[in-house]
Amino acid sequence: MDSGKDSQVWQYKWHIAIIVVVVAGALALSIFTKVLETSDSVRQLLMLMGGLIFLIALLTVLSRVSRIVSTLNENSARLEEASKAMESIRDGLLQINHTSRISEAAKAIAFREDDKRSLREAVFERLKQNDFNGAYEIVDEIENHSSYRLLAEELRRQVDNYRNATQEERIDQAIAQVEKLFDACQWVKASLQIESLIRANPTSDKLKTLRQKLVERKEERKRILLAAWDDAVTRQETDRSLEILRELDMYLTPNEALALQEAAKDVFRTKLHNLGVQFALAVSDKHWSNALEIGQQIVRDFPNSRMSVEIREKLHVLRQNVELQTN
Repeated sequence: MDSGKDSQVWQYKWHIAIIVVVVAGALALSIFTKVLETSDSVRQLLMLMGGLIFLIALLTVLSRVSRIVSTLNENSARLEEASKAMESIRDGLLQINHTSRISEAAKAIAFREDDKRSLREAVFERLKQNDFNGAYEIVDEIENHSSYRLLAEELRRQVDNYRNATQEERIDQAIAQVEKLFDACQWVKASLQIESLIRANPTSDKLKTLRQKLVERKEERKRILLAAWDDAVTRQETDRSLEILRELDMYLTPNEALALQEAAKDVFRTKLHNLGVQFALAVSDKHWSNALEIGQQIVRDFPNSRMSVEIREKLHVLRQNVELQTN
């Protein structure tokens, strides 16, 4: 309770004290006067008892009034604190909402790109089968969505060109589609497309050469990743090293993976050490949200480490601290 409210309560208490003193003095004076006027002991006793009862009743009422005033002031202080807490919560919710909207927007963009890729592949499947009506139906359906109008126009031109093209031109267009899969490192899809095209056009030497080109493009990507890995390790860029290693893993033969094993262990140890330092600093500074996030990352990425085992046992405490800090 602040000093203003304290002074207000004391003001009421002083009023009560003054009233009590005045009333008590008046009663004493009255009783003393009556004693002088008469010697009737019974009358004196009755007046004295009545005065005492009145005084007790008055004190009780005044005490209750004082408690009511104190309670009102305490409730007022609590309401102010609750109001401040609500403002803090509202600001936090607005920030979370803003962050969530950004995150959802980013996800929507990523999903939209995946959708576009899938739609292109669906149209191309129809074209490979010379099912032009089916291809146009897909394009018409895409055109009904305003956000995909430009994609629908692009696919419609592609269907028109494919339908009006010669067999060799169609093969060239199919090869162009496979090249896009190469650029996106979609090796499995590219391989399936190549085999499907060769089955439909068994005499095409152009399509058969795509098998060797697939191998060459994969090897080229592997060399690029190995060079990037060496550079990241040399520069001690741990996060970049791990990111490259995750993609590189699918290209390595068992012997190549064994050769990189020791270097990879050093990178993982460095990453775990860095995360451990960040976790300790977050706990020391009582930044519980950061500590919980880092702890969960350690448990997820390094499940067999001793640090992970120790943190896993304390995750419930971290969650409780986060809840207490945000309330």
